[in-house]
Amino acid sequence: MTMLATKVMLYAEANGVSDVDFPNDVLLVCEAGVESIKEWNLDIPKPDDATLAQYETQAEAKEALSDVQNQREVAYPSIAEQLDQIYHEGIDAWKETIAAVKAEYPKP
Repeated sequence: MTMLATKVMLYAEANGVSDVDFPNDVLLVCEAGVESIKEWNLDIPKPDDATLAQYETQAEAKEALSDVQNQREVAYPSIAEQLDQIYHEGIDAWKETIAAVKAEYPKP
């Protein structure tokens, strides 16, 4: 199950709002493990549950990609280490290091 915030952002983007400022534009709450919209301050209609459910598949893909990007960010050597590797071992060794991280954390 995806996060409600992801579906809200996708809904907003589909309706011409490129940036949602949580919690100023949309305040979400989680009570007893159920997320819901408490306040809606955007200039587009507040979506109902059925409308947001239409964004489930797209939200799953977006969250999966975000997870991979976060995992890669942690796994990559620092920029300084990468530059040092290029200087000492060459560009091909660096490419192998980067390819290993990409192989360990493939995009969905």
